[in-house]
Amino acid sequence: MASYSSLGVRRVINACGIYTDLGGSSLSAGVWAAAAEANATWAAMDELLDASGARIAGLVGAPAARVVPGASAGIALAVGACVARGDGARMEALPAVPSDVLVQRAHADAYVYARCAALAGARVRAVDDVVAALETGPAAVLHPAHLDDVGEPLPVVAAAAHALGVPVIVDAAFQCFPVSAFGRWSAGGDLAVFSAKYFGGPNAGGFVAGSEARVRDVAALDFVGYESGPWRTFGRAFKLDRAGVVSVVAALEEWLACDHAARLAGYEALAARLRDRVGGELCRFTLDERVLAEGPFNAVRLSGLANVADELAAGDPSVRGVVDGDALVLNVEALSSLDVDELAAILSARCPN
Repeated sequence: MASYSSLGVRRVINACGIYTDLGGSSLSAGVWAAAAEANATWAAMDELLDASGARIAGLVGAPAARVVPGASAGIALAVGACVARGDGARMEALPAVPSDVLVQRAHADAYVYARCAALAGARVRAVDDVVAALETGPAAVLHPAHLDDVGEPLPVVAAAAHALGVPVIVDAAFQCFPVSAFGRWSAGGDLAVFSAKYFGGPNAGGFVAGSEARVRDVAALDFVGYESGPWRTFGRAFKLDRAGVVSVVAALEEWLACDHAARLAGYEALAARLRDRVGGELCRFTLDERVLAEGPFNAVRLSGLANVADELAAGDPSVRGVVDGDALVLNVEALSSLDVDELAAILSARCPN
């Protein structure tokens, strides 16, 4: 049986948090059980995607939703949907359909995922005045939720865009807490894209939520239509399996039912345990990679230890932390209490001073 050790792969002590290149989140026993049940039996994928989308829409308070294989794929599918608008020939011609997607220049430098729009063939155009640029007839506007306080906010952009029939895609990949964020961003534009790994789902999972018309356009060009419809649709590469779809729904249900106050208190207790063992200062490491001095705390900042990050990562097990200036930040959100103790022992051995 394949395992890390049999493959010669080192185990990672993940003191970074939820990152794609570390495999996303750790699935709970309940999510694993739901995935195992789906894996054991067959289902028609069109029926499963329709039903799971309806369940997600009801959970987050959106008119419609559709499971997608991650937020980046969701952006590509959303852009493709806005370009094709359900037209079969255009769905098949993608990504060779000329189109523009607008991004505010105030967002462009800090927003690296605009590149995902180009997967659907769109030219991503950074503009100083997004409202004025709407007159040029773009296929869509791409708006990163985490940068909403920079440049024109979503309500202004959406109102101007809708007046001209231009859809707005909101990248809300990690906007999962507070849980009201799901409804806020889904209602703010035409399609909002969420990544499942941030609410305990699979790394290759997520969903789009928003207007019925635009979600229907996403569904029309995804991988199911390629196999069973009349058009060889653009979305064939972005396929899902049964277990992946069900695990997205199961993780979302668990996340919405979670006692988040207890979850955050647990992180703070783990961070304090680590701080007591290795020193440093308690801090909060955010999903947009800021290091804050106010709680709720989920990390420890060790000043002057950035220079050991590479050495720690090269070890076995590999310790992965976040470099912040001259400091090493250790986020406990992906760690157990045993992981914290092992991490403290490794740091004490490798950095005795």
